[in-house]
Amino acid sequence: MPRVHDDVVRRLAAACHTGDVIAIEAALDPDAVAVCDSGGRAPAAIRPVHGAAGVAWLLRTLLAGTDLTIESVNGSTGLAIRRAGTAVAVIAVSCHEDRATTLWVVLNPAKLRGWPGR
Repeated sequence: MPRVHDDVVRRLAAACHTGDVIAIEAALDPDAVAVCDSGGRAPAAIRPVHGAAGVAWLLRTLLAGTDLTIESVNGSTGLAIRRAGTAVAVIAVSCHEDRATTLWVVLNPAKLRGWPGR
């Protein structure tokens, strides 16, 4: 199943690169959930964001003025968001069949300090 997971994350990244909310929603399960961890040190959703439309909106907001790359996150394919070369978010993605179901978004700068730069 790792290949299916990789394909889902790549499709989500491609949709994010277009900036098209409809394309982003299509890569997400209708009941997708995003959970953010900022440690109170970065702007973030306080509660989990539910539904493809809400998660797509969150992704579009996080991506403003940034670069998105596909990275290994916790041993699986995930996403990293950088601003001026510095990681500002790392996203682990859980999938079911051909869609992303859960996005774990780390925004806490203390947790991102050691994230590799590019």
